[in-house]
Amino acid sequence: MALLRLSLKYAKNYWPFIILVVILQLASTIAALYLPSLNARIIDEGVAKGDTDFIWSTGMTMLLVCLVQVVTAITAIYFGARTGMGVGRDLRRAIYRQVDDLSMLEVGKFGSATLITRNTNDVQQVQMLVLMTLNFMVSTPIMCIGGIIMALREDAGLSWLVWVSVPVLFVVVAILVYLLMPLFRRMQDQVDDINGVLREQITGIRVIRAFVREPFETDRYADANRALTETSVKVGNLFVLMFPAIMMILHLATAAVLWFGGHRVDAGQMEVGSLTAFLQYLLQILVAVMMGVFMMMMIPRAVVCAERIAEILDTRSTMTIPAGVTEMPSRGELEFRNVTFGYPSAEVPVIEGLNFTARPGTTTAIIGSTGAGKSTIVNLIPRLIDPQDGEILIDGTPVTEFNRHQLAKLIGLVPQKPYLFSGTIASNLRFGNDDATDDELWEALRIAQADDFVAEKEDQLDERVAQGGTNYSGGQRQRLCIARALTVKPQIYVFDDSFSALDVATDARLRAALDESTGEATVIVVAQRVSTIRDADQIIVLEAGKIVGRGTHEELAEANPTYREIIESQLTTEEVN
Repeated sequence: MALLRLSLKYAKNYWPFIILVVILQLASTIAALYLPSLNARIIDEGVAKGDTDFIWSTGMTMLLVCLVQVVTAITAIYFGARTGMGVGRDLRRAIYRQVDDLSMLEVGKFGSATLITRNTNDVQQVQMLVLMTLNFMVSTPIMCIGGIIMALREDAGLSWLVWVSVPVLFVVVAILVYLLMPLFRRMQDQVDDINGVLREQITGIRVIRAFVREPFETDRYADANRALTETSVKVGNLFVLMFPAIMMILHLATAAVLWFGGHRVDAGQMEVGSLTAFLQYLLQILVAVMMGVFMMMMIPRAVVCAERIAEILDTRSTMTIPAGVTEMPSRGELEFRNVTFGYPSAEVPVIEGLNFTARPGTTTAIIGSTGAGKSTIVNLIPRLIDPQDGEILIDGTPVTEFNRHQLAKLIGLVPQKPYLFSGTIASNLRFGNDDATDDELWEALRIAQADDFVAEKEDQLDERVAQGGTNYSGGQRQRLCIARALTVKPQIYVFDDSFSALDVATDARLRAALDESTGEATVIVVAQRVSTIRDADQIIVLEAGKIVGRGTHEELAEANPTYREIIESQLTTEEVN
C-alpha cells in the first residue's frame, strides 16, 4: 500500500519522537482507564460508608492521575504534531526534487495543475493522517481493549452489551468507508480540474478580456466548481448519516446499561459504583471506537492521495544524469549527428535525421515555418529533452556525459517566452551566476540594450520584479532575459526567437553589441524575422523537421525555394531584389 510505504519511509527520521509519543499515549490512556475505578471506590467505599478520609485520599489520587493524564496527553500531542509536520515537509521536498529531475516529457504528462495539487493538497491529507494517527490511533486501541478488560472486571454479567455495541459500530464504519473511497478519488481529480481551469484563466486573463470571454470562462469555472461541490455534498451526506448513527448507538448502549444494570443493582448482584464505572468504561470504549471511525473516514482520502504522490515519486526520468564530472570543453563546438526526436503521442517525429555543426566564433541561424521543429532543437541543446536517436555533442563529447551544472555553465539559453522570477533585477540577472559583480551586470544590461530603462528606475538593480516579470513590458522582459544569459558567459548562446518583441532599431543595436561581446562563443539563433538572421554565418532552413537548406542569406535567397518564400512573405519586392 502506497500510504503505508510513504509513511514508513518518511517517518523513519522521527522514530525517537514516535516511540516517545507511544509511551506518553500509553501513560495517558492507562491514567484515563484508572479514573472510573477510583470513582467507583469513592462511591462504594467512601460515600456509602461515610468515610471522609477515604474520600479525600482517593480524591487526591484522582487529581494526581488527572494531572499525569493531562501532562502526558499534551506532550504526546506536541511531539506527534512535530512528527506529522516533519513528514509533510519531507514529502513536499521529495516531490519537488523529483519533479525538478523529470524531463519536460514527464512533467508534460502529469500537467502543472495536478503537480501543484499533489504537492499541496495531497501531501496535506497524508500529513494530517500521520498527525491524527499519532494523536489518536495509538490511544484508541489501548482505550478500547483496556476499557473492555476494566468493564469485565467491574461486572461480567453486562459484558454482552460490549460485544453487541462495538461490532455494530465497526459495521457502520465499514459501510461508510466502502462508500467514501470512490468519492474521495473523484474529489481529488476534480480538485486537479478546478486548479487547472483557474491557473489557465489567471495566466490568460488578458486574452480573455481582449476577446470578452469572461462569461464563457465563468461558466467553465462554474462547471468545474459545481462538479467538485456535488461530490463534496455526497461526502458530506455520508458524514451527516454517520453522526446520528454513532450517537444513537451511544445513547442506546447507555440506556441499556442503566436498564439492565439497574436491575442487577436492585437484585444485589452489583454495586452502584460498579454500575457507574461500567457505564464510564462502556462510554470510553465507544468513544474510542468513534475516534477510530473518524480516523477511518480520513484513511480513504489519504490512501488516494498517497497513491497519487507515489505515482510521481515512482516515475523515473527518461534522462540519466551522470554521477561524475566530465572535463569541460575548451571551444564549445556544437554538433547534431543524425538526431531524431518525436513526442510519445505523435505519429511522426518532430525532427528527423538532423546533421549540422555550429562552430565557435560563428552564428548559426535556424528558420522555418511554425511546427518545423525549431523549439524542439532548442530544448535538445541544453538537454531539457533527449533524442530518440542520434547524438548531440559539444567538442566531440555527448551532452549526456555532462551533468546539469556543467551544461548550465556551457549553455546560455534565452527562451522564447521571457520569464522573470519575483525578486529584483539583480537577483534575476544572477540567476545563472551568483558571483557576478554589479559591474558585470551593468555590462550585460548594456549589451542587451536594457541599461537605459534600468538606470531610470529608482532602485536600479534593486528594482522589484513581480512574478513572471509582469510589471515590465514584453520587450523589456526579453532584454532582461538576454542579459541574464550574458551574465553566465557561456561557450554556447542559444536565442529562441528572443528578439520578436523588439523594434527594428533596438534589434539592430542588440545584434551589433552581441557580435562584439560573444567573441569566440558559438551562437545559435532561432528566429522568425529574416532581418534578424541575414548576417548569420550559417542559416539552416527547416521544413517538417528536416533540413531543406543550408548556407548564407545570399546563397539561400538565390537557390532555396523554401527560404525565398519566407523572405518574400516579409520583405518587399525591391528589398528581395
